[in-house]
Amino acid sequence: MRYLFILAITLLSAFTTINPDEAVKANTICGKWQSSEKNLTVEVYPYKNTFKAKIIWFSGGVSKAKPMETITDIKNPNPALRSRKVLGLDVVQDLKYNAGSNSWESGKIYEVQSGKYWSAAAYIDKTGLLKVKGYWKVKLIGKTMTFKRI
Repeated sequence: MRYLFILAITLLSAFTTINPDEAVKANTICGKWQSSEKNLTVEVYPYKNTFKAKIIWFSGGVSKAKPMETITDIKNPNPALRSRKVLGLDVVQDLKYNAGSNSWESGKIYEVQSGKYWSAAAYIDKTGLLKVKGYWKVKLIGKTMTFKRI
């Protein structure tokens, strides 16, 4: 009986282990990325079995007269979160790597300007640009942002 238990655990761990090549490919999204408009820089990082992105620099924002360190999440629908700073805010969450399509899917993106969450997917194109799409229900309906690695 003990032998069967050990065998079952061994087989289970073998099937749930991520291929090392897959893990390397999954982590290619990690790093600092600047938007094509050069008004936003995010840092993508692994979190558990997913990926997140946080704002590490932005220009303009809600008010050009205020330093970015002082701008808060005033459009958040939750009044308790309206005082949190935009700088350092996780704006992308729960992206999961899909080895079959070499893309990151099933995530959420937070739009600071509206205080809304959208579904999110991302991929790195052949030129090395990161394309992040925020969409509502269907990927055909949405907006794509382009980022360059810095």
